[in-house]
Amino acid sequence: MTKDPYAFNGTPLTEEISPANTGDLSNEKDSASKTQKQFYIESYGCQMNFSDSEIVASILNQEGYKLTETLENANLVLVNTCSIREKAEQTVRKRLELFNGLKRKNKDLKIGVLGCMAERLKHKFLEEEKMVDIVVGPDAYKDLPNLLQEAEAEREAVNVILSKEETYGDIAPVRLAANGVSAFVTITRGCDNMCTFCVVPFTRGRERSRDPKSILGEIAQLAEGGYKEITLLGQNVDSYLWYGGGLKKDFSKATPLQRKTAVKFSNLLELVSKAQPSIRIRFSTSNPQDMSLDVIHTMAKFDNICNYIHLPVQSGSNSILKKMNRHHSREQYFELIDNIRKNIPDCAISHDMIAGFPSETEQDHQDTLSLMEYVKYDFGFMFAYSERPGTLAAKKIEDDIPEPTKKRRLQEIIDLQRTHSEYRTRQFIGKTVCVLIEKSSKRSSEFWSGRTSQNTVAVFPKEKYKVGDLVDVRIEEVTSATLIGTAIGISSSI
Repeated sequence: MTKDPYAFNGTPLTEEISPANTGDLSNEKDSASKTQKQFYIESYGCQMNFSDSEIVASILNQEGYKLTETLENANLVLVNTCSIREKAEQTVRKRLELFNGLKRKNKDLKIGVLGCMAERLKHKFLEEEKMVDIVVGPDAYKDLPNLLQEAEAEREAVNVILSKEETYGDIAPVRLAANGVSAFVTITRGCDNMCTFCVVPFTRGRERSRDPKSILGEIAQLAEGGYKEITLLGQNVDSYLWYGGGLKKDFSKATPLQRKTAVKFSNLLELVSKAQPSIRIRFSTSNPQDMSLDVIHTMAKFDNICNYIHLPVQSGSNSILKKMNRHHSREQYFELIDNIRKNIPDCAISHDMIAGFPSETEQDHQDTLSLMEYVKYDFGFMFAYSERPGTLAAKKIEDDIPEPTKKRRLQEIIDLQRTHSEYRTRQFIGKTVCVLIEKSSKRSSEFWSGRTSQNTVAVFPKEKYKVGDLVDVRIEEVTSATLIGTAIGISSSI
Protein backbone atom coordinates (compact mmCIF):
# COMPACT_ATOMS: atom_id res chain seq x y z
CA MET A 1 0.00 0.00 0.00
CA THR A 2 1.39 3.38 -0.98
CA LYS A 3 1.25 5.75 1.97
CA ASP A 4 0.01 9.26 1.44
CA PRO A 5 2.99 11.61 1.80
CA TYR A 6 0.97 13.87 4.08
CA ALA A 7 -0.21 11.12 6.42
CA PHE A 8 1.62 10.45 9.67
CA ASN A 9 1.54 7.39 11.91
CA GLY A 10 -1.20 5.08 10.78
CA THR A 11 -3.28 3.74 7.95
CA PRO A 12 -5.08 6.56 6.15
CA LEU A 13 -8.82 6.41 6.62
CA THR A 14 -9.99 8.96 4.11
CA GLU A 15 -8.86 10.63 0.93
CA GLU A 16 -5.92 8.33 0.31
CA ILE A 17 -4.73 7.10 -3.07
CA SER A 18 -3.66 3.48 -2.79
CA PRO A 19 -3.76 0.58 -5.25
CA ALA A 20 -5.38 -2.39 -3.52
CA ASN A 21 -3.88 -4.70 -6.09
CA THR A 22 -1.06 -3.25 -8.15
CA GLY A 23 -0.51 -6.53 -9.90
CA ASP A 24 2.55 -7.72 -11.78
CA LEU A 25 3.59 -6.10 -15.04
CA SER A 26 6.37 -8.61 -15.66
CA ASN A 27 6.19 -11.69 -17.88
CA GLU A 28 5.40 -13.96 -14.95
CA LYS A 29 2.23 -15.98 -15.61
CA ASP A 30 -0.54 -17.07 -13.27
CA SER A 31 -0.74 -20.80 -12.85
CA ALA A 32 -4.35 -20.63 -13.99
CA SER A 33 -5.14 -21.16 -17.63
CA LYS A 34 -5.30 -18.02 -19.74
CA THR A 35 -8.51 -19.39 -21.28
CA GLN A 36 -10.35 -18.95 -17.97
CA LYS A 37 -12.14 -15.67 -17.37
CA GLN A 38 -9.93 -13.62 -15.07
CA PHE A 39 -10.28 -10.14 -13.63
CA TYR A 40 -7.76 -7.69 -12.24
CA ILE A 41 -8.86 -4.89 -9.91
CA GLU A 42 -7.24 -1.78 -8.48
CA SER A 43 -8.78 0.37 -5.75
CA TYR A 44 -8.06 4.00 -4.96
CA GLY A 45 -9.31 6.34 -2.27
CA CYS A 46 -11.06 5.69 1.02
CA GLN A 47 -11.56 2.38 2.79
CA MET A 48 -15.11 2.24 1.44
CA ASN A 49 -13.71 1.73 -2.05
CA PHE A 50 -11.54 -1.14 -0.85
CA SER A 51 -14.57 -2.70 0.82
CA ASP A 52 -16.68 -2.20 -2.32
CA SER A 53 -14.01 -3.95 -4.41
CA GLU A 54 -14.51 -7.01 -2.21
CA ILE A 55 -18.21 -6.88 -3.07
CA VAL A 56 -17.34 -6.66 -6.78
CA ALA A 57 -15.00 -9.65 -6.46
CA SER A 58 -17.81 -11.69 -4.91
CA ILE A 59 -20.21 -10.81 -7.73
CA LEU A 60 -17.64 -11.66 -10.40
CA ASN A 61 -16.79 -14.97 -8.73
CA GLN A 62 -20.44 -15.92 -9.09
CA GLU A 63 -20.08 -15.21 -12.81
CA GLY A 64 -17.12 -17.58 -13.13
CA TYR A 65 -14.35 -14.97 -13.02
CA LYS A 66 -11.15 -15.66 -11.10
CA LEU A 67 -9.05 -12.92 -9.53
CA THR A 68 -5.58 -12.53 -11.03
CA GLU A 69 -2.68 -10.47 -9.76
CA THR A 70 -1.01 -10.62 -13.18
CA LEU A 71 -2.35 -7.81 -15.32
CA GLU A 72 -1.49 -9.37 -18.70
CA ASN A 73 -3.59 -12.47 -17.91
CA ALA A 74 -6.79 -10.52 -17.30
CA ASN A 75 -9.84 -10.55 -19.57
CA LEU A 76 -11.35 -7.77 -17.48
CA VAL A 77 -9.57 -4.85 -15.80
CA LEU A 78 -11.47 -2.78 -13.23
CA VAL A 79 -10.45 0.45 -11.50
CA ASN A 80 -12.38 1.49 -8.38
CA THR A 81 -11.94 5.24 -8.37
CA CYS A 82 -11.86 8.26 -6.09
CA SER A 83 -12.93 11.84 -6.86
CA ILE A 84 -12.16 13.49 -3.54
CA ARG A 85 -9.02 15.19 -4.90
CA GLU A 86 -7.89 16.20 -8.36
CA LYS A 87 -4.68 14.21 -7.81
CA ALA A 88 -6.74 11.07 -7.28
CA GLU A 89 -8.44 11.46 -10.65
CA GLN A 90 -5.13 12.18 -12.38
CA THR A 91 -3.69 8.97 -10.98
CA VAL A 92 -6.64 6.98 -12.32
CA ARG A 93 -6.33 8.54 -15.78
CA LYS A 94 -2.66 7.53 -15.96
CA ARG A 95 -3.59 3.96 -15.06
CA LEU A 96 -6.32 3.93 -17.73
CA GLU A 97 -3.77 5.08 -20.31
CA LEU A 98 -1.59 2.09 -19.36
CA PHE A 99 -4.53 -0.31 -19.58
CA ASN A 100 -5.52 1.05 -22.98
CA GLY A 101 -1.98 0.39 -24.18
CA LEU A 102 -2.48 -3.25 -23.22
CA LYS A 103 -5.85 -3.28 -24.96
CA ARG A 104 -4.23 -2.32 -28.24
CA LYS A 105 -2.37 -5.63 -27.99
CA ASN A 106 -5.35 -7.59 -26.68
CA LYS A 107 -8.58 -6.58 -28.44
CA ASP A 108 -10.66 -8.85 -26.20
CA LEU A 109 -9.66 -7.01 -23.01
CA LYS A 110 -12.48 -5.08 -21.35
CA ILE A 111 -11.82 -2.09 -19.09
CA GLY A 112 -14.26 -0.87 -16.46
CA VAL A 113 -14.37 2.17 -14.19
CA LEU A 114 -16.13 1.80 -10.84
CA GLY A 115 -16.81 4.12 -7.94
CA CYS A 116 -16.94 7.87 -7.54
CA MET A 117 -15.33 8.92 -10.85
CA ALA A 118 -17.78 6.64 -12.67
CA GLU A 119 -20.66 8.35 -10.89
CA ARG A 120 -19.29 11.84 -11.48
CA LEU A 121 -18.33 11.53 -15.17
CA LYS A 122 -20.92 8.92 -16.22
CA HIS A 123 -21.31 8.72 -20.03
CA LYS A 124 -18.36 11.04 -20.62
CA PHE A 125 -15.99 8.11 -20.10
CA LEU A 126 -17.57 6.26 -23.03
CA GLU A 127 -18.59 9.10 -25.33
CA GLU A 128 -15.79 11.65 -25.06
CA GLU A 129 -12.77 9.98 -23.56
CA LYS A 130 -13.37 6.47 -24.97
CA MET A 131 -10.99 4.99 -22.41
CA VAL A 132 -13.30 2.33 -20.99
CA ASP A 133 -15.97 -0.20 -21.93
CA ILE A 134 -17.97 -0.29 -18.69
CA VAL A 135 -18.97 2.49 -16.24
CA VAL A 136 -20.50 1.42 -12.91
CA GLY A 137 -21.45 3.66 -9.99
CA PRO A 138 -21.07 2.66 -6.31
CA ASP A 139 -24.65 1.39 -5.98
CA ALA A 140 -24.83 -0.56 -9.25
CA TYR A 141 -22.31 -3.39 -8.86
CA LYS A 142 -25.04 -6.05 -8.86
CA ASP A 143 -25.67 -5.05 -12.47
CA LEU A 144 -22.11 -5.98 -13.51
CA PRO A 145 -23.12 -9.31 -15.12
CA ASN A 146 -25.59 -7.49 -17.42
CA LEU A 147 -23.11 -4.72 -18.18
CA LEU A 148 -20.44 -7.26 -19.12
CA GLN A 149 -22.86 -8.76 -21.64
CA GLU A 150 -23.60 -5.32 -23.04
CA ALA A 151 -19.88 -4.58 -23.39
CA GLU A 152 -19.26 -7.92 -25.12
CA ALA A 153 -21.98 -7.01 -27.61
CA GLU A 154 -20.28 -3.61 -28.07
CA ARG A 155 -23.27 -1.75 -26.66
CA GLU A 156 -23.12 1.07 -24.10
CA ALA A 157 -22.58 -0.41 -20.63
CA VAL A 158 -23.37 2.24 -18.02
CA ASN A 159 -25.24 2.08 -14.70
CA VAL A 160 -24.76 4.91 -12.22
CA ILE A 161 -28.19 4.89 -10.56
CA LEU A 162 -27.98 5.71 -6.84
CA SER A 163 -30.01 3.61 -4.41
CA LYS A 164 -32.27 4.57 -1.51
CA GLU A 165 -31.47 1.34 0.34
CA GLU A 166 -28.32 -0.44 1.55
CA THR A 167 -27.42 -2.28 -1.63
CA TYR A 168 -25.08 -5.13 -0.72
CA GLY A 169 -26.14 -6.40 2.71
CA ASP A 170 -26.88 -9.85 1.27
CA ILE A 171 -23.46 -10.31 -0.40
CA ALA A 172 -20.56 -12.02 1.37
CA PRO A 173 -17.45 -10.06 0.30
CA VAL A 174 -14.37 -11.79 -1.07
CA ARG A 175 -11.49 -10.55 1.09
CA LEU A 176 -8.91 -9.14 -1.33
CA ALA A 177 -5.24 -9.20 -0.33
CA ALA A 178 -6.45 -10.07 3.17
CA ASN A 179 -4.04 -10.88 5.98
CA GLY A 180 -6.67 -13.08 7.62
CA VAL A 181 -6.54 -10.84 10.67
CA SER A 182 -8.47 -7.60 9.96
CA ALA A 183 -11.44 -6.87 7.72
CA PHE A 184 -13.82 -4.05 6.75
CA VAL A 185 -17.59 -4.30 7.36
CA THR A 186 -19.72 -1.61 5.74
CA ILE A 187 -22.61 -0.35 7.89
CA THR A 188 -23.75 2.83 6.10
CA ARG A 189 -23.55 4.39 2.65
CA GLY A 190 -23.86 7.93 1.40
CA CYS A 191 -23.72 11.27 3.20
CA ASP A 192 -26.27 14.00 3.93
CA ASN A 193 -23.89 16.67 5.23
CA MET A 194 -23.20 18.55 1.98
CA CYS A 195 -19.82 20.03 2.89
CA THR A 196 -19.14 22.58 0.18
CA PHE A 197 -15.78 21.06 -0.81
CA CYS A 198 -16.93 17.43 -1.03
CA VAL A 199 -18.26 15.36 -3.96
CA VAL A 200 -19.35 12.36 -1.84
CA PRO A 201 -23.08 13.28 -1.56
CA PHE A 202 -23.20 13.52 -5.36
CA THR A 203 -21.26 10.33 -6.07
CA ARG A 204 -22.57 8.09 -3.27
CA GLY A 205 -26.02 9.52 -2.60
CA ARG A 206 -28.03 10.05 0.56
CA GLU A 207 -27.39 8.31 3.88
CA ARG A 208 -28.89 4.90 4.45
CA SER A 209 -27.98 2.16 6.90
CA ARG A 210 -27.63 -1.60 6.84
CA ASP A 211 -29.74 -4.06 8.82
CA PRO A 212 -27.90 -4.79 12.11
CA LYS A 213 -28.73 -8.51 11.76
CA SER A 214 -26.85 -8.54 8.45
CA ILE A 215 -23.89 -6.73 10.04
CA LEU A 216 -23.77 -9.13 12.99
CA GLY A 217 -24.01 -12.09 10.61
CA GLU A 218 -21.05 -10.92 8.54
CA ILE A 219 -18.94 -10.30 11.64
CA ALA A 220 -19.84 -13.75 13.02
CA GLN A 221 -18.58 -15.30 9.77
CA LEU A 222 -15.35 -13.34 10.07
CA ALA A 223 -14.92 -14.53 13.67
CA GLU A 224 -15.46 -18.14 12.58
CA GLY A 225 -12.82 -17.57 9.91
CA GLY A 226 -10.26 -16.54 12.50
CA TYR A 227 -10.33 -12.76 12.02
CA LYS A 228 -9.25 -10.78 15.08
CA GLU A 229 -10.29 -7.21 14.16
CA ILE A 230 -13.07 -5.54 12.19
CA THR A 231 -13.57 -1.93 11.13
CA LEU A 232 -17.15 -0.69 10.82
CA LEU A 233 -17.21 1.54 7.75
CA GLY A 234 -19.27 4.41 6.45
CA GLN A 235 -18.85 7.90 5.07
CA ASN A 236 -20.30 8.97 8.41
CA VAL A 237 -20.66 6.03 10.81
CA ASP A 238 -22.09 8.11 13.67
CA SER A 239 -25.14 8.77 11.49
CA TYR A 240 -25.98 5.06 11.48
CA LEU A 241 -29.73 4.66 12.01
CA TRP A 242 -31.66 1.49 11.30
CA TYR A 243 -35.45 1.72 11.57
CA GLY A 244 -36.39 -0.94 9.02
CA GLY A 245 -34.74 0.46 5.90
CA GLY A 246 -34.84 3.60 3.81
CA LEU A 247 -33.02 6.91 3.83
CA LYS A 248 -32.08 8.54 7.10
CA LYS A 249 -33.76 11.76 6.01
CA ASP A 250 -37.10 9.88 5.91
CA PHE A 251 -36.91 8.85 9.57
CA SER A 252 -39.37 11.65 10.37
CA LYS A 253 -42.01 9.53 8.59
CA ALA A 254 -41.26 6.43 10.69
CA THR A 255 -44.05 4.79 12.69
CA PRO A 256 -44.05 4.96 16.51
CA LEU A 257 -42.90 1.33 16.63
CA GLN A 258 -40.05 2.02 14.20
CA ARG A 259 -38.96 4.97 16.31
CA LYS A 260 -39.07 2.90 19.50
CA THR A 261 -37.02 0.04 18.05
CA ALA A 262 -34.58 2.15 15.97
CA VAL A 263 -30.91 1.23 16.32
CA LYS A 264 -28.41 4.10 16.56
CA PHE A 265 -24.65 3.81 16.16
CA SER A 266 -24.01 3.55 19.90
CA ASN A 267 -26.55 0.69 20.03
CA LEU A 268 -24.87 -1.06 17.12
CA LEU A 269 -21.45 -0.71 18.75
CA GLU A 270 -22.78 -2.34 21.91
CA LEU A 271 -24.45 -5.16 19.97
CA VAL A 272 -21.26 -5.97 18.10
CA SER A 273 -19.08 -5.70 21.22
CA LYS A 274 -21.28 -8.07 23.21
CA ALA A 275 -21.68 -10.54 20.34
CA GLN A 276 -17.93 -10.76 19.64
CA PRO A 277 -16.02 -9.97 22.87
CA SER A 278 -12.78 -11.49 21.54
CA ILE A 279 -12.67 -9.32 18.39
CA ARG A 280 -11.20 -5.83 18.26
CA ILE A 281 -13.64 -3.25 16.92
CA ARG A 282 -12.72 -0.05 15.08
CA PHE A 283 -14.89 2.37 13.14
CA SER A 284 -14.46 5.11 10.55
CA THR A 285 -15.21 7.81 9.66
CA SER A 286 -16.80 10.04 12.31
CA ASN A 287 -18.22 13.52 11.78
CA PRO A 288 -17.87 15.89 14.75
CA GLN A 289 -21.45 17.12 14.46
CA ASP A 290 -22.84 13.57 14.69
CA MET A 291 -20.61 11.94 17.31
CA SER A 292 -22.64 11.66 20.49
CA LEU A 293 -21.73 11.19 24.12
CA ASP A 294 -23.50 7.81 23.88
CA VAL A 295 -20.81 6.63 21.44
CA ILE A 296 -18.02 7.86 23.69
CA HIS A 297 -19.58 6.17 26.74
CA THR A 298 -20.01 2.92 24.81
CA MET A 299 -16.34 3.01 23.77
CA ALA A 300 -15.34 3.50 27.41
CA LYS A 301 -17.58 0.64 28.52
CA PHE A 302 -16.18 -2.14 26.30
CA ASP A 303 -12.54 -3.19 26.28
CA ASN A 304 -12.73 -4.65 22.77
CA ILE A 305 -13.62 -1.29 21.18
CA CYS A 306 -10.29 0.25 20.22
CA ASN A 307 -9.31 3.55 21.83
CA TYR A 308 -9.02 5.43 18.58
CA ILE A 309 -11.23 7.95 16.78
CA HIS A 310 -10.67 9.48 13.36
CA LEU A 311 -12.36 12.87 13.74
CA PRO A 312 -11.93 15.12 10.68
CA VAL A 313 -12.12 18.82 11.47
CA GLN A 314 -10.88 20.31 8.13
CA SER A 315 -10.15 23.77 9.61
CA GLY A 316 -9.66 25.49 12.96
CA SER A 317 -11.36 28.70 11.85
CA ASN A 318 -15.05 29.30 12.54
CA SER A 319 -15.25 31.50 9.47
CA ILE A 320 -13.88 28.77 7.21
CA LEU A 321 -15.91 26.04 8.89
CA LYS A 322 -19.05 28.02 8.09
CA LYS A 323 -18.02 28.43 4.45
CA MET A 324 -17.31 24.69 4.32
CA ASN A 325 -20.85 24.07 5.64
CA ARG A 326 -19.45 22.13 8.56
CA HIS A 327 -22.20 22.01 11.19
CA HIS A 328 -19.90 22.44 14.17
CA SER A 329 -17.84 25.30 15.51
CA ARG A 330 -14.29 25.37 16.79
CA GLU A 331 -15.65 25.60 20.35
CA GLN A 332 -18.00 22.63 19.87
CA TYR A 333 -15.11 20.60 18.52
CA PHE A 334 -13.04 21.44 21.61
CA GLU A 335 -15.95 20.34 23.80
CA LEU A 336 -16.09 17.01 21.98
CA ILE A 337 -12.33 16.53 22.35
CA ASP A 338 -12.60 17.31 26.07
CA ASN A 339 -15.36 14.71 26.49
CA ILE A 340 -13.25 12.09 24.72
CA ARG A 341 -10.22 12.85 26.89
CA LYS A 342 -12.36 12.78 30.06
CA ASN A 343 -14.04 9.43 29.33
CA ILE A 344 -11.25 7.66 27.40
CA PRO A 345 -7.98 9.20 28.67
CA ASP A 346 -5.72 7.10 26.42
CA CYS A 347 -7.80 7.53 23.26
CA ALA A 348 -5.83 8.42 20.13
CA ILE A 349 -7.36 11.00 17.79
CA SER A 350 -6.52 11.68 14.15
CA HIS A 351 -7.77 14.30 11.71
CA ASP A 352 -8.24 15.50 8.15
CA MET A 353 -7.16 19.08 7.43
CA ILE A 354 -7.48 21.27 4.35
CA ALA A 355 -5.00 24.10 3.78
CA GLY A 356 -5.87 27.07 1.59
CA PHE A 357 -9.66 26.81 1.39
CA PRO A 358 -11.02 29.78 -0.62
CA SER A 359 -10.89 33.09 1.28
CA GLU A 360 -8.70 31.61 4.06
CA THR A 361 -6.73 34.40 5.71
CA GLU A 362 -3.49 34.16 7.66
CA GLN A 363 -5.55 34.45 10.84
CA ASP A 364 -7.75 31.54 9.72
CA HIS A 365 -4.59 29.51 9.14
CA GLN A 366 -3.27 30.44 12.58
CA ASP A 367 -6.59 29.32 14.05
CA THR A 368 -6.00 25.92 12.46
CA LEU A 369 -2.51 25.69 13.94
CA SER A 370 -3.79 26.71 17.38
CA LEU A 371 -6.53 24.07 17.21
CA MET A 372 -3.87 21.48 16.43
CA GLU A 373 -1.85 22.68 19.41
CA TYR A 374 -4.90 22.22 21.66
CA VAL A 375 -5.64 18.67 20.49
CA LYS A 376 -2.11 17.43 19.70
CA TYR A 377 -3.36 14.78 17.29
CA ASP A 378 -1.68 11.40 17.12
CA PHE A 379 -1.62 11.60 13.33
CA GLY A 380 -3.43 13.23 10.47
CA PHE A 381 -4.14 13.46 6.76
CA MET A 382 -3.44 16.87 5.31
CA PHE A 383 -4.12 18.35 1.89
CA ALA A 384 -4.03 21.59 -0.04
CA TYR A 385 -7.48 22.57 -1.24
CA SER A 386 -8.33 21.48 -4.78
CA GLU A 387 -11.56 22.56 -6.44
CA ARG A 388 -13.88 19.67 -7.26
CA PRO A 389 -16.33 20.15 -10.15
CA GLY A 390 -19.97 20.07 -9.13
CA THR A 391 -19.44 21.04 -5.50
CA LEU A 392 -20.99 24.18 -4.02
CA ALA A 393 -17.53 25.63 -3.37
CA ALA A 394 -16.64 25.24 -7.05
CA LYS A 395 -19.90 26.92 -8.08
CA LYS A 396 -20.09 29.72 -5.52
CA ILE A 397 -16.62 30.44 -4.08
CA GLU A 398 -13.62 31.65 -6.03
CA ASP A 399 -10.48 29.56 -5.50
CA ASP A 400 -8.49 32.68 -4.63
CA ILE A 401 -5.56 31.37 -2.57
CA PRO A 402 -2.32 31.28 -4.60
CA GLU A 403 -0.71 27.84 -4.90
CA PRO A 404 2.54 28.95 -3.17
CA THR A 405 0.48 30.13 -0.19
CA LYS A 406 -1.44 26.84 -0.09
CA LYS A 407 1.81 24.87 -0.18
CA ARG A 408 3.42 26.98 2.54
CA ARG A 409 0.41 26.66 4.85
CA LEU A 410 0.19 22.94 4.17
CA GLN A 411 3.84 22.47 5.02
CA GLU A 412 3.38 24.35 8.30
CA ILE A 413 0.49 22.03 9.17
CA ILE A 414 2.58 18.97 8.26
CA ASP A 415 5.54 20.15 10.31
CA LEU A 416 3.36 20.78 13.35
CA GLN A 417 1.69 17.39 12.98
CA ARG A 418 5.09 15.69 12.81
CA THR A 419 5.99 17.35 16.12
CA HIS A 420 2.72 16.24 17.71
CA SER A 421 3.02 12.69 16.36
CA GLU A 422 6.44 12.35 17.97
CA TYR A 423 5.08 13.83 21.20
CA ARG A 424 2.32 11.19 21.25
CA THR A 425 4.56 8.22 20.43
CA ARG A 426 7.07 9.27 23.10
CA GLN A 427 4.33 8.82 25.72
CA PHE A 428 4.59 5.07 25.08
CA ILE A 429 8.29 4.73 26.01
CA GLY A 430 8.63 2.38 28.99
CA LYS A 431 5.01 1.22 28.75
CA THR A 432 3.66 -2.21 27.79
CA VAL A 433 1.06 -2.23 25.01
CA CYS A 434 -1.07 -4.93 23.42
CA VAL A 435 -0.21 -5.37 19.72
CA LEU A 436 -2.17 -7.37 17.15
CA ILE A 437 0.38 -8.87 14.73
CA GLU A 438 -0.62 -8.17 11.12
CA LYS A 439 2.45 -8.81 8.95
CA SER A 440 6.22 -8.77 8.72
CA SER A 441 7.82 -5.37 9.09
CA LYS A 442 8.69 -3.72 5.77
CA ARG A 443 12.10 -2.73 7.13
CA SER A 444 13.16 -6.12 8.46
CA SER A 445 11.86 -9.62 7.84
CA GLU A 446 13.02 -10.49 11.37
CA PHE A 447 10.45 -8.15 12.96
CA TRP A 448 6.68 -8.29 13.22
CA SER A 449 4.47 -5.26 12.58
CA GLY A 450 1.10 -4.67 14.17
CA ARG A 451 -1.07 -2.00 15.73
CA THR A 452 -2.04 -1.01 19.23
CA SER A 453 -5.58 -0.21 20.31
CA GLN A 454 -4.70 3.43 19.52
CA ASN A 455 -3.92 2.44 15.89
CA THR A 456 -0.22 3.18 16.37
CA VAL A 457 2.15 0.89 14.46
CA ALA A 458 4.51 -1.17 16.63
CA VAL A 459 7.37 -3.43 15.55
CA PHE A 460 9.29 -6.04 17.55
CA PRO A 461 11.45 -9.17 17.01
CA LYS A 462 9.49 -12.16 15.72
CA GLU A 463 10.70 -14.85 18.13
CA LYS A 464 7.98 -17.51 18.57
CA TYR A 465 4.95 -15.40 17.63
CA LYS A 466 2.76 -15.49 14.51
CA VAL A 467 0.33 -13.34 12.51
CA GLY A 468 -2.91 -12.92 14.42
CA ASP A 469 -1.38 -13.15 17.89
CA LEU A 470 -2.14 -10.48 20.47
CA VAL A 471 1.19 -9.79 22.14
CA ASP A 472 2.25 -7.60 25.05
CA VAL A 473 5.17 -5.46 23.88
CA ARG A 474 7.37 -3.28 26.06
CA ILE A 475 8.19 -0.08 24.15
CA GLU A 476 11.84 0.95 24.25
CA GLU A 477 12.19 3.57 21.51
CA VAL A 478 9.99 5.42 19.02
CA THR A 479 9.88 7.46 15.85
CA SER A 480 7.14 9.96 15.01
CA ALA A 481 5.19 7.11 13.40
CA THR A 482 6.31 3.84 15.00
CA LEU A 483 6.77 2.17 18.36
CA ILE A 484 9.76 -0.18 18.69
CA GLY A 485 9.98 -2.73 21.47
CA THR A 486 10.37 -6.28 22.75
CA ALA A 487 7.62 -8.87 23.20
CA ILE A 488 7.12 -10.12 26.74
CA GLY A 489 4.37 -12.68 26.08
CA ILE A 490 0.91 -13.40 24.70
CA SER A 491 -1.48 -10.75 25.93
CA SER A 492 -4.38 -11.43 28.25
CA SER A 493 -6.05 -8.21 27.06
CA ILE A 494 -7.38 -7.13 23.70
